[in-house]
Amino acid sequence: MEQQLVVFDLANEFYGINIAVVESIIKMQTITQLPQALYYVRGVTNLRGSVLPVIDLRTRFGLETKQDTRQTRIIIVTMNNMKVGVVVDGVSEVLRVPDEAIEPLPPMVNSVNSAFLKGIARMENRLIILLELSKVLELEAQAA
Repeated sequence: MEQQLVVFDLANEFYGINIAVVESIIKMQTITQLPQALYYVRGVTNLRGSVLPVIDLRTRFGLETKQDTRQTRIIIVTMNNMKVGVVVDGVSEVLRVPDEAIEPLPPMVNSVNSAFLKGIARMENRLIILLELSKVLELEAQAA
Protein backbone atom coordinates (compact mmCIF):
# COMPACT_ATOMS: atom_id res chain seq x y z
CA MET A 1 0.00 0.00 0.00
CA GLU A 2 0.95 3.61 -0.27
CA GLN A 3 -0.13 7.01 0.95
CA GLN A 4 -0.67 10.07 -1.18
CA LEU A 5 0.66 13.20 0.49
CA VAL A 6 0.64 16.92 -0.10
CA VAL A 7 4.22 17.96 0.67
CA PHE A 8 4.88 21.47 1.95
CA ASP A 9 7.80 23.48 3.26
CA LEU A 10 7.95 24.99 6.72
CA ALA A 11 11.19 26.49 8.06
CA ASN A 12 13.28 24.64 5.44
CA GLU A 13 11.87 21.23 6.39
CA PHE A 14 9.46 19.10 4.39
CA TYR A 15 6.13 18.06 5.89
CA GLY A 16 3.43 15.83 4.46
CA ILE A 17 -0.29 15.55 5.09
CA ASN A 18 -2.70 13.02 3.70
CA ILE A 19 -4.26 14.36 0.50
CA ALA A 20 -7.68 13.11 1.66
CA VAL A 21 -7.96 16.01 4.17
CA VAL A 22 -6.92 18.68 1.64
CA GLU A 23 -9.72 20.53 -0.14
CA SER A 24 -7.59 23.10 -1.97
CA ILE A 25 -4.39 25.11 -1.93
CA ILE A 26 -4.63 28.86 -2.41
CA LYS A 27 -2.28 31.83 -2.57
CA MET A 28 -2.02 33.99 0.51
CA GLN A 29 -4.96 36.35 0.84
CA THR A 30 -6.26 38.89 3.32
CA ILE A 31 -6.61 37.51 6.84
CA THR A 32 -8.63 39.41 9.45
CA GLN A 33 -7.16 39.16 12.94
CA LEU A 34 -9.44 38.24 15.81
CA PRO A 35 -9.00 39.56 19.36
CA GLN A 36 -8.41 36.98 22.09
CA ALA A 37 -7.80 34.13 19.60
CA LEU A 38 -5.48 31.24 20.39
CA TYR A 39 -1.83 32.19 19.88
CA TYR A 40 -1.48 30.21 16.64
CA VAL A 41 -4.74 31.39 15.01
CA ARG A 42 -3.82 34.11 12.53
CA GLY A 43 -7.45 35.09 12.06
CA VAL A 44 -10.19 34.38 9.53
CA THR A 45 -10.44 34.70 5.77
CA ASN A 46 -13.26 34.74 3.25
CA LEU A 47 -13.09 31.78 0.88
CA ARG A 48 -15.79 31.64 -1.77
CA GLY A 49 -18.35 33.18 0.60
CA SER A 50 -17.39 31.15 3.70
CA VAL A 51 -15.46 32.53 6.65
CA LEU A 52 -12.65 30.14 7.61
CA PRO A 53 -10.28 30.19 10.57
CA VAL A 54 -6.62 30.34 9.55
CA ILE A 55 -3.88 28.66 11.59
CA ASP A 56 -0.20 29.62 11.32
CA LEU A 57 1.75 26.34 11.51
CA ARG A 58 5.04 28.15 12.19
CA THR A 59 3.57 29.69 15.34
CA ARG A 60 1.80 26.45 16.32
CA PHE A 61 5.07 24.52 16.15
CA GLY A 62 7.03 27.18 18.01
CA LEU A 63 9.11 28.13 14.95
CA GLU A 64 10.45 31.60 14.20
CA THR A 65 7.86 33.76 12.47
CA LYS A 66 8.60 34.87 8.94
CA GLN A 67 7.24 37.45 6.53
CA ASP A 68 4.89 35.96 3.92
CA THR A 69 6.42 35.57 0.45
CA ARG A 70 5.11 34.88 -3.04
CA GLN A 71 5.46 31.15 -2.24
CA THR A 72 3.40 31.30 0.98
CA ARG A 73 0.22 29.25 0.64
CA ILE A 74 -2.91 28.49 2.60
CA ILE A 75 -3.84 24.81 2.53
CA ILE A 76 -7.59 24.40 3.05
CA VAL A 77 -8.15 21.22 5.05
CA THR A 78 -11.01 19.55 6.83
CA MET A 79 -10.08 19.06 10.48
CA ASN A 80 -12.49 17.72 13.07
CA ASN A 81 -15.45 18.22 10.66
CA MET A 82 -14.45 21.85 10.15
CA LYS A 83 -12.74 23.60 7.25
CA VAL A 84 -9.56 25.39 8.30
CA GLY A 85 -6.85 27.27 6.45
CA VAL A 86 -3.27 26.34 7.32
CA VAL A 87 -0.50 28.79 6.43
CA VAL A 88 2.73 27.18 5.16
CA ASP A 89 5.89 28.58 3.55
CA GLY A 90 5.18 26.82 0.25
CA VAL A 91 3.68 23.70 -1.29
CA SER A 92 6.09 21.63 -3.36
CA GLU A 93 4.31 18.52 -4.65
CA VAL A 94 1.84 15.69 -4.32
CA LEU A 95 3.75 12.50 -3.64
CA ARG A 96 2.96 8.80 -3.40
CA VAL A 97 4.83 7.22 -0.51
CA PRO A 98 4.97 3.44 -0.08
CA ASP A 99 4.08 2.29 3.44
CA GLU A 100 7.48 0.59 3.80
CA ALA A 101 9.19 4.00 3.41
CA ILE A 102 7.41 5.31 6.54
CA GLU A 103 9.01 4.88 9.94
CA PRO A 104 7.59 5.71 13.36
CA LEU A 105 9.07 8.60 15.31
CA PRO A 106 12.14 7.71 17.37
CA PRO A 107 11.15 7.30 21.07
CA MET A 108 13.31 10.26 22.08
CA VAL A 109 11.15 12.55 19.90
CA ASN A 110 7.77 11.29 21.12
CA SER A 111 6.07 13.62 23.61
CA VAL A 112 2.74 15.36 24.13
CA ASN A 113 4.12 18.22 22.02
CA SER A 114 4.80 15.85 19.13
CA ALA A 115 1.46 14.00 19.29
CA PHE A 116 0.45 15.44 15.91
CA LEU A 117 3.51 13.88 14.24
CA LYS A 118 2.70 10.51 12.63
CA GLY A 119 6.11 9.43 11.44
CA ILE A 120 8.92 10.08 8.98
CA ALA A 121 8.90 9.17 5.30
CA ARG A 122 12.30 8.35 3.76
CA MET A 123 12.33 9.56 0.17
CA GLU A 124 15.48 9.53 -2.01
CA ASN A 125 17.70 12.19 -0.43
CA ARG A 126 15.27 13.75 2.05
CA LEU A 127 13.04 13.07 5.02
CA ILE A 128 9.40 14.15 5.11
CA ILE A 129 7.76 14.69 8.50
CA LEU A 130 4.23 13.27 8.44
CA LEU A 131 1.56 15.25 10.27
CA GLU A 132 -1.81 14.29 11.69
CA LEU A 133 -3.46 17.71 11.36
CA SER A 134 -6.64 16.68 13.16
CA LYS A 135 -4.60 16.46 16.38
CA VAL A 136 -3.23 19.99 16.08
CA LEU A 137 -6.47 21.43 17.47
CA GLU A 138 -7.29 18.51 19.78
CA LEU A 139 -4.17 19.09 21.88
CA GLU A 140 -5.06 22.71 22.53
CA ALA A 141 -8.56 21.73 23.59
CA GLN A 142 -7.16 19.18 26.07
CA ALA A 143 -4.76 21.72 27.56
CA ALA A 144 -7.51 24.34 28.10
